[in-house]
Amino acid sequence: MMQNRRWLALTYVTFLMGFAGVALFIGAITIEVFTREDSAESPLALLAFVGLCFAGGVFLVWFGFVGILLARQTRQLGSGYGDAYRLIEAFRFREAIPLLERSIREGKETSEVLMLLTTAYAYTGQLARAQASADRAVQLYPNNPTALITLANGYRLQAAYDEAAQTLLQAARLDPDQPITWAELGFTQRLSGNDAAAIESFERAADHPMPTPYAVRVFYHLTHAYQARADTKKAVQAASRMMSAREGLNVWKAALKAMNGTAYGNSLRYEIAAIEQALADADAGTLADQDVRDSRRR
Repeated sequence: MMQNRRWLALTYVTFLMGFAGVALFIGAITIEVFTREDSAESPLALLAFVGLCFAGGVFLVWFGFVGILLARQTRQLGSGYGDAYRLIEAFRFREAIPLLERSIREGKETSEVLMLLTTAYAYTGQLARAQASADRAVQLYPNNPTALITLANGYRLQAAYDEAAQTLLQAARLDPDQPITWAELGFTQRLSGNDAAAIESFERAADHPMPTPYAVRVFYHLTHAYQARADTKKAVQAASRMMSAREGLNVWKAALKAMNGTAYGNSLRYEIAAIEQALADADAGTLADQDVRDSRRR
């Protein structure tokens, strides 16, 4: 806790030092130009002065904007939210929990804070607390997709896949242009045994740009679905997009440790192995050869 406060203090001190440095730079240039004895002003010197002042002004605006964003985040989400977010990104869930609980005690019970807290509880095995936090998010924000996704994640980690899929479908209908929600819905529908609905969800996700961790999984499943339908053109396109997003698989590999011991984690481990094999086959040309054979059969 004390270390986090030191980092926060260092951030604001750095901001103030940058502000003072830029102000000193502009002031010094101004004095130099307007107090020299030679009255013959050089157009190039004046032009340089204008350019430097403009750059300094831009930096001042930028520093001010960053300061406002930091203050706004602290006011809206609580003083521990930023640190907790970074800890969860590093899969340090236990360390994030006290910071998020502090934000809630400060009255910052937002859907974002509750989502992170639910995730942290779930990945540390505190499923009852995770469920209570998710239920609280939906109670406070019944029409907020983030709150519904929070509840769905809690269901999924408890292997309640049907409930998770229904909740994600509700979230997707509230925000139909969010590809990550459609992707998560597809993953969950597969786990509940509804493969046909999963492919429809993946196709909805594929209509929009996605982060590579989601794209590599979505296009893996679409590749196999199109191969099963003997749709060579779509299979090749999906395989190409899967390969271009292959780096995203590293994110899921890192997440496996946090999911160790859960049914969803075990399922994801097998899926990652299958995707790695598919990528190896694609690199070796095996997928392309299979598509050609399928095309000849047609």
